[in-house]
Amino acid sequence: MTTPVPDDASPTPPPGCPAHGLGTEGLRRLYGPEAEADPAGLYEKLRAEHGEVAPVLLHGDLPAWLILGHSANLTAMRTPSRFSRDSRRWTAFQEDRVTPDSPLMPVIAWQPLCVFADGEEHKRLRGAVTDSLNRFDRRGIRRYVTRFTDQLIQDFGPAGRAELVAQFAEHLPMLVMTQVVGMPEEYGPRLVEAARDLMKGTETAIASNDYVVATLRRMMERKRVAPGADLVSWLMQHDAGLTDDEVLEHLRVVLLAANETTVNLIADTLKLVLTDRRFRAHLSGGHMTLPDALDQVLWDSAPMSLVAGRWATGDTELGGRQIKAGDMLLLGLAAGNVDPAVRPDLSTPLYGNRSHLAFGGGPHECPGQDIGRAIAETGIDILLTRLPDIQLAVPEEELTWTSAWLSRHLTGLPVSFTPRARGEGETGAPGAVPSTAQAGPAATVPAQAGASQAAPSAAPAQAVTIPRQRRGWWSTLTGRFRR
Repeated sequence: MTTPVPDDASPTPPPGCPAHGLGTEGLRRLYGPEAEADPAGLYEKLRAEHGEVAPVLLHGDLPAWLILGHSANLTAMRTPSRFSRDSRRWTAFQEDRVTPDSPLMPVIAWQPLCVFADGEEHKRLRGAVTDSLNRFDRRGIRRYVTRFTDQLIQDFGPAGRAELVAQFAEHLPMLVMTQVVGMPEEYGPRLVEAARDLMKGTETAIASNDYVVATLRRMMERKRVAPGADLVSWLMQHDAGLTDDEVLEHLRVVLLAANETTVNLIADTLKLVLTDRRFRAHLSGGHMTLPDALDQVLWDSAPMSLVAGRWATGDTELGGRQIKAGDMLLLGLAAGNVDPAVRPDLSTPLYGNRSHLAFGGGPHECPGQDIGRAIAETGIDILLTRLPDIQLAVPEEELTWTSAWLSRHLTGLPVSFTPRARGEGETGAPGAVPSTAQAGPAATVPAQAGASQAAPSAAPAQAVTIPRQRRGWWSTLTGRFRR
């Protein structure tokens, strides 16, 4: 039963209420209604009030510094001697002010992985990750993307309509990553759900993290007995001598980071293609390629708004602010990308310019960005080639986003197109698992876990057919515009 509100009740929330977006010290919160409704607007308020570096509050009203300037972000990324990745330095941890059930914990709690290491330890751990990821080539990844894009289009193609976030963008990256990691495909849907919940920092983030960890631990047990050409096996076999915990945590961070960033990159790029005539015209007119278009999206809509974090190794200065030893700094990727110092006119195109902050910089620059770009480029190209007359099915103003402290996520992208029969125009043998490893002794493709048939590499008849050259989708769009 709803309690009636007295006639003289004030509609204004009491001081310190999260609805204000302000804490008891007048600092702005990076969580709550204001932050979630318009994060970009919040960043600009902070920039106007504080400049390049702003004091803010995280969940539990824990203080931190948000870096808003492009140059200041690069300084924090490139000088680990001043700004460490070791979260154990955080004053809030040392003073026991972070509760075990805090939604910050899955992202900020120290773990034995390169993301939280500096110096020689960082080189050892990151070397194992980069070496293992480099054993996959882009062409092999594209074959996986082609296969799963075809499958997803077969699912919604006959209907002549789809919701591209829920039915495409949120599924494609994780389906591809299950193959990279060496998981059975059926793990994909549940992992998609858990990954999205974990990154949103909800009340169930801890439980979702536990599910991801348990799933990866089962995979490690399988690969210890039957190793294959996959990331799990390669990390376990690497000369760096990773412990089981180190292997587990690196698998987790690769899986989650690749999924979250690539989901948002795919969704935001498709949204621009379907709603921005100028953007679409530049593609269709050949003024930019699809890879160049992705860079424009990475400038304007960074897949991760924030990265947490860096911790000051001693008292220092950044952006005119006095930073104390043990203070947390948040990398403001989205805010830095629209810094007026580097982009005085946001309408000026930046096609092919890769000096954006979307993948970070310095020693901790994202090691899996090439895989993420390959998934996005190939998936978008195939989708728009298969469905050349695709168009937005609702007015643009009806599109909505949901925001958390780390990222902003398009909630839906309804589209319509000419229905297509199942199997129409698909490439590759159904069910075949192509090799993504480079040539060499270790480049054998494993059968899916639990499968009884031989691996595709042992049966040439099952090999995936490389797609024939086809007309670029922007050329198809050009023809439509000229009608």
